[in-house]
Amino acid sequence: MTTTITQPTQSRVARLITDGLDPKTWIIADTILIGWHTARLAGVGWGLLGCLFAAVIPLAFIKYGIRRGRWADRHVGHRQQRITVMSFIVVSVATGILLLWALGAPRTMIALITAMLVTLAALLAVTPAWKISVHAAVSSGSVAMLAVTHGPWLLLAYPLVAVVGWSRVELKDHSLAQVLAGAAVGGAIAAGTFTLVR
Repeated sequence: MTTTITQPTQSRVARLITDGLDPKTWIIADTILIGWHTARLAGVGWGLLGCLFAAVIPLAFIKYGIRRGRWADRHVGHRQQRITVMSFIVVSVATGILLLWALGAPRTMIALITAMLVTLAALLAVTPAWKISVHAAVSSGSVAMLAVTHGPWLLLAYPLVAVVGWSRVELKDHSLAQVLAGAAVGGAIAAGTFTLVR
């Protein structure tokens, strides 16, 4: 006789949210929506180039690590493993910024990817001591940069950030304090850097 372990509905919903609204999703949304606002189809093209270095290459690196048994899943919960992954992503994003600059990308698109880099560097600085939430930071920073670009009405999307934060706490991947800190750091640093550089 076999027994089936059923996951509580709340946890299943939290997992769907965590996986569906992960950093990659927000990065893709930002690069497309801010790219379109900046230079229509050309801007989207520049955004997708930035996205290659900020999301696609990092995700490929994470998947490679999972296949090699270096980390358990794409959210990389172990802090030491997270430092390795984040360090790789810093190099990837910095390379993307240099390429965008060398190819003459619009300043706004360079500012967008730079804001991602500075936010990631801040999170990496905290991570050795404390597991601050990357999910919360990226979602908050994304909404903040979209509001800077398209207008403050987009701050109405902040409940999505709260939902992402709830999913991280519900899954016991983060404490409430780690989620709140991630949202505050991500929103402030991303919006501040984006505004300053563009």
